[in-house]
Amino acid sequence: MIRSLLMATAAFASFASAAQAQQVETQAVPGFADFIAVDGDTIWVTNRGRVEHWSRKGKLGEVPLARPCGAMAIMGDALFVANCGDGTLARIDRASAKLAASIATGIANQKEGELNVVAGAGSIWLASDAKGVVSRIDPATNKVIATIAVDPATTYLAYGLDAVWAASPQSQMLQRIDPKTNKVTGKVALGRGPGFLVAGEGAVWIQEQVDGTLVKIDPQSLAILGRVKLGANLKWGDIDTGAGKVWLRTTDDQVFVVVDAATMAVDARLGKAAGSGALRFTPDGVWTTAHDEHTLSWWPKQDWKTAGK
Repeated sequence: MIRSLLMATAAFASFASAAQAQQVETQAVPGFADFIAVDGDTIWVTNRGRVEHWSRKGKLGEVPLARPCGAMAIMGDALFVANCGDGTLARIDRASAKLAASIATGIANQKEGELNVVAGAGSIWLASDAKGVVSRIDPATNKVIATIAVDPATTYLAYGLDAVWAASPQSQMLQRIDPKTNKVTGKVALGRGPGFLVAGEGAVWIQEQVDGTLVKIDPQSLAILGRVKLGANLKWGDIDTGAGKVWLRTTDDQVFVVVDAATMAVDARLGKAAGSGALRFTPDGVWTTAHDEHTLSWWPKQDWKTAGK
């Protein structure tokens, strides 16, 4: 009886996995599809020598760019992309899919390209010098209007909850920048390898990539509210928030993990490990890339909504 029950359970799990696989929409993307920016029902994706525009039905266009790198940001009619090829910030017109401007900024992590361009407080923000500088760019003039002194090797940024959040893997610090004063107003000591981060669902969330943990931080007090172990490591990958959850693209074990923002319980682990890539949440589904497998995937809402049940 027990053996029969175990066999039935295994068969159901296999069926559920197969059903989920049928729902996920995957497209082949030659090259090195990586970071994602959501643009309505479409997305922009960094790739080798270009930034591509995609929908669920296929590729819509591309913009040649020497070496697009890091997470991108959208503000108004423009997409802002770090160009590690020449150390500039590229402004792409979203309507025409053409390069509108190259802004001289510098890039803090130009060699590896693991960084974030973020939008908030009417500005674009970018870690522009490995010595410890975040630059603030006015999108109306395409000029750097302020530089903020931060810890050396600060490369990872997020905007949300009325602040810019900046992480340095070298100092193992998270720094809060007040956009009203352009100054660092607080720091939080973190574990090993702080990396990609997001501000949403009432908190700041950051990977500790070497430790394999996700940390939740109060944006006002800067107190650490919780820490959950998700794997042996969380190297590379990506992170986003939405629908009361934290969404983490992982390199090992699965494609991504869903964590409840209130309880920090793991709701789901979805997909077979596909190497590194990026992730972005939308209310209708989740986009992921897998640059090692040259794919772009759309995970519809019905898949992840009940995945942890």
